[in-house]
Amino acid sequence: MKVIKYIVILLIPVFLSSCKDNSNNEIASVYQCPMKCEGDKTFDKPGSCSVCNMDLQPIDINSIYEAEVDEISETSIFNLDSKWNTEEGEEIQLADLKGKTLVMVMIYTTCKAACPRLVADMRNIEKQVPNNKDLRYILVSIDPVNDTPERLKAFAIENKMDAEHWTFLQGTESTVREFANVLAVKYKQISPLDFSHSNIISVFNDKGELMHQQEGLGVDNKETISTILELTK
Repeated sequence: MKVIKYIVILLIPVFLSSCKDNSNNEIASVYQCPMKCEGDKTFDKPGSCSVCNMDLQPIDINSIYEAEVDEISETSIFNLDSKWNTEEGEEIQLADLKGKTLVMVMIYTTCKAACPRLVADMRNIEKQVPNNKDLRYILVSIDPVNDTPERLKAFAIENKMDAEHWTFLQGTESTVREFANVLAVKYKQISPLDFSHSNIISVFNDKGELMHQQEGLGVDNKETISTILELTK
């Protein structure tokens, strides 16, 4: 019995020591050439670059993960490098809206027929969706000549769309045409202050990818609402 007792006593410290070693294991470091001679290639051990012979430098693994998360697809509107003026007189790019679910429509402020109804549809959607800091309603003017930031601001106030989650954009004729093509919105100027155009409300996810489109005036917006709620939950 004494022999067995001694054996048990000797085995217990070995077991505890093994557990301690496992708990102190460190996550392997990642190294990369500071000149990125081989692009984003990384190494699990320190050493020197086979191209420039510079010492490999440790890099933050979290930065690699965040970069992968921030990647956008080829179909994202955030790839467009066009510049826009907001109703507040600020210059932005669409990529500045990254991370937001976007509900977008193209209108012009002197419209007396379809656009007021599109605006009403946008407000109707807004009323049915809970406030969310990561949700934006964007109205892009197809008449950049007349719809100056000042005019867009006045229009926003007139239509009670002056809260932070509403944004109006003025581009140039070329950037507006490019963006309309992305949204499959067709428009044509028929007089200095009048356009014929498609009536489409588009919903984009936080990576700028088109998720849903609602076409027509005063149509059933249940699917649009459902899409927005799914993207913002």
